Amino acid sequence: MKNPFVFDSKVALVTGASGVLCGAISQGLADCGAAVAVVGGRNLQKARTLAETIRKNGGRAVAFACDVTDRQSVERLRDEVINEFGRVDILVNGAGGAHKDATTSPDLPFSELPPDAVRYVLDLNFLGTFYACQVFSGEMAKSRGGRILNISSMGAVHPLTRSVAYSAAKAAVSNFTQWLAVHVSQEYPQADIRVNEITPGFFLTEQNKFLLHDQATGDYTERGRRVIAHTPLNRFGKPEDIIGPALWLLCDAAQFVHGASVIVDGGMNAYGGI
Repeated sequence: MKNPFVFDSKVALVTGASGVLCGAISQGLADCGAAVAVVGGRNLQKARTLAETIRKNGGRAVAFACDVTDRQSVERLRDEVINEFGRVDILVNGAGGAHKDATTSPDLPFSELPPDAVRYVLDLNFLGTFYACQVFSGEMAKSRGGRILNISSMGAVHPLTRSVAYSAAKAAVSNFTQWLAVHVSQEYPQADIRVNEITPGFFLTEQNKFLLHDQATGDYTERGRRVIAHTPLNRFGKPEDIIGPALWLLCDAAQFVHGASVIVDGGMNAYGGI
């Protein structure tokens, strides 16, 4: 196993690729030789820009649109990607995020959180992962193999104050990851399908920057200062920090890792505050 990080014969589909973390994972897979279906939802232009960047760097990538909260849209995505690349070997479920109106604040108490905003967060994070796994695990069973990587959050391990809907949705993703790992092995024992997840700590993204940075001053918010104080590496994660763990879980170097969560958090989960 001289170089397990070679994906020359693989086709990877990455949802949420217009975001910071899954954009980095998409680039990392392409750099290692995979053909990448870069999936954007509300921001297809960012997915197209990423695909173009990958191609300019010598990789293979095509941008696709999909509403991951709509199973029929996911089925159309499957058909389009298979028509383009012939199959899907790797599925990375990164579509997700928080919503300001599903996050408590002094101006928005828990008792007044709008149901539509809460439902939006639950659907995007959990159902967006659930539907994609439904559709693509069946395809992987037909082709006798595949890798599924879900993106959870430290909010699933330690519920984030204020982020009630997001924490609950990511906890559902983590529970589902374990369930699906067992299910595919029992239902498709002839297929080599592995299911794992990455649990990121605090990375600065479009979804959470309003919680961590004061938009007026650019300084850390009180919450941002608390995060840094509880992160032994004393910084937020950078996009490139997620690439290595993702590639490891998706390659044959981790061929006996199944139903696992790899925490990438700068030591936050290990910190006891003493």
